[in-house]
Amino acid sequence: MIAAGTSLLSLSPEEQREYTLTDFESQMPRWCPGCGDSSVLVSMQRLLANEGMAPDQTVFVSGIGCSGRFPHYLNTYGFHGLHGRALPVATGVKLHRPDLNVFVVMGDGDCMSIGAGHWVHATRYNTDMVALLLDNNVYGLTKNQTSPTTPQGHPTLTQPGGSYLPPLNPVSATLGISNASFVAQTAEWLPPHLYATLQAASRHKGFSFVRIMQRCPKFVDNIFSNYIEHPELIELIEHEDGVTVPALERTHKVRRQHDPSDLDAARSLAEDEEVLRLGIFYRDADRPTYETTRALPQHSAQEKLELLSEELDRHAI
Repeated sequence: MIAAGTSLLSLSPEEQREYTLTDFESQMPRWCPGCGDSSVLVSMQRLLANEGMAPDQTVFVSGIGCSGRFPHYLNTYGFHGLHGRALPVATGVKLHRPDLNVFVVMGDGDCMSIGAGHWVHATRYNTDMVALLLDNNVYGLTKNQTSPTTPQGHPTLTQPGGSYLPPLNPVSATLGISNASFVAQTAEWLPPHLYATLQAASRHKGFSFVRIMQRCPKFVDNIFSNYIEHPELIELIEHEDGVTVPALERTHKVRRQHDPSDLDAARSLAEDEEVLRLGIFYRDADRPTYETTRALPQHSAQEKLELLSEELDRHAI
């Protein structure tokens, strides 16, 4: 990403290049028609092009689920990993190559069920990368099973009488983890807000956690319909250090000023679920990133071989 105020004359030819959406297009997506993942993909392609992130300097890591195919549909480096293990893989990538732009894409089960331990510690480590939670409130790829965010009482194949437990609140839970530095929430059916939030997350130095409310037209086609049909049920939280989206002024008039540096206020807003709040809940750019606190010495390939030989010689009989 090109820093603000940087002269184009000081950049290399590759850095001066302007990118378009086609530079980041890969395979034709095979998600269901109307899947919210497609909206997130297009917004991400726009972001990469507009922010000047070179494809060979950008990595997308995913786990399992419908969101797991995200790296296949972007012309960047990608790693389609194991269920729930996207965050440790991405952390390893960033620690070894801190110069890369690293994005993690997870579903609600991928992140908050089998991957819950990694989610907690990735937040605590504050590694400089963007974690996207594509939350459709259900296990879609495994055909309509209850997930950690399924609304209580909503019927699924695993709980036909309705989900037994209250859903987990990803934003509130993340704000409760020590050393959280960026927590936001947006919705894929509001592309201007989605893009503005992704842009803010990508520019944050630290671990950016973004929950994206995402429709699944196959199994939970009506879960977010009330918010779509009644925009007054959505409250946009705004601030000069948050996100402000003028394109939504005519349709989404319920707004709240919130200073994202106020952690207590952020937690209070997240826990109050009377309305759906979208925006940046918390942001602290002063927290040190994990890779800077444990920076490893850089060695050439020859030096690595010499060090390896030296270590092996110590164990030779």
